[in-house]
Amino acid sequence: MSALALAAAATAAALSGCVSSGAVAEGQDGGSGGSPDGVAARAVAEAADTLVQAGSSRVSTSMRMASGGTLLTITGTGVFDYARRQGQLTLELPKDAAGTEEHKPITELLTPGALYMKNRGEGVPPSKWVRMDTTRLPDGNLVTGGATEPLVAAELLRGARQVTLVGEETRDGVRVRHYRGVADIARAAGAAPAADRGPLRAAAVGFTVTRVPFDAWLDSVGRLRELSQSFTFAAAGAGPAAPDRADPPPDDAHRDDKNGAASDLADPAKLKATRPGTPGSPPADMDPAGRDPARTDSAAARSRAAGAAYRARHDVTVVSTTRYDLFGTTVIVIMPRPADIWTGKIVSAQPR
Repeated sequence: MSALALAAAATAAALSGCVSSGAVAEGQDGGSGGSPDGVAARAVAEAADTLVQAGSSRVSTSMRMASGGTLLTITGTGVFDYARRQGQLTLELPKDAAGTEEHKPITELLTPGALYMKNRGEGVPPSKWVRMDTTRLPDGNLVTGGATEPLVAAELLRGARQVTLVGEETRDGVRVRHYRGVADIARAAGAAPAADRGPLRAAAVGFTVTRVPFDAWLDSVGRLRELSQSFTFAAAGAGPAAPDRADPPPDDAHRDDKNGAASDLADPAKLKATRPGTPGSPPADMDPAGRDPARTDSAAARSRAAGAAYRARHDVTVVSTTRYDLFGTTVIVIMPRPADIWTGKIVSAQPR
């Protein structure tokens, strides 16, 4: 498979697959006051606001995923204006096995609610831009574009929970604090400013796992210097959410109807409307559907284990890393003219 096909496969996989703004995220102990975990959670939750106050920066990105046993990495460099919520990136796709470059760099324009891509790939003239509405993408453009939009990546930290301070270290000559935690996409969407909620709300629905583990490095004034996030979504063909059972399903006759395909016992049309103690009714130690609670609990446990095994086989994890430096840098974004936007069919790259 070519590097372009692999990158396109990653995009295709992604596409198949509340508090007020600025509020303090919960710490590991559920508190948000002066506890160490509460202070750590507050520090990362305020990272997006601190970027807006900083104005702009240079950014570099990398996105890693495994495809068919091959580790792919897409890298990018560019600039972003956090106050205007727009920027530009140049992405380098992976080379083929022989080490030769197969595809020109992709230029991306990041704007509120829309992503513009040039040199998008097969089927699109090189002079044309492809426009995507990020509020309609199932992943909210957290991975589709080959890089996580720098401000949205920080906005995701508004949903941070279970945050701990790992320690202090020096990165690129800058003293930073290293935080680790888990962000909830839906919680972040509820806490983000209105202008940034659309993509996060889309991602909260589109991802199979909405809890995003992260590592964040903040400088002495609270500005993000590096942010690494792990996203999980359904592989192409597996649907937006994997069923909570394996193929073939275990023990169909006794599977809990909440966790798998319903058996006859879970079909209301096949149940008798009876009361305990009346002829034809289930024994008193069974539930109204006639199921033995002990057997049902056991079946539910087996189904949950099977579902976890299914997801381990069919889900894809992408690690997206964004680095921030040269704060206050000049950002110039020239938007394409309407005539330069491609309106024809986009051909997906095929494995070869």
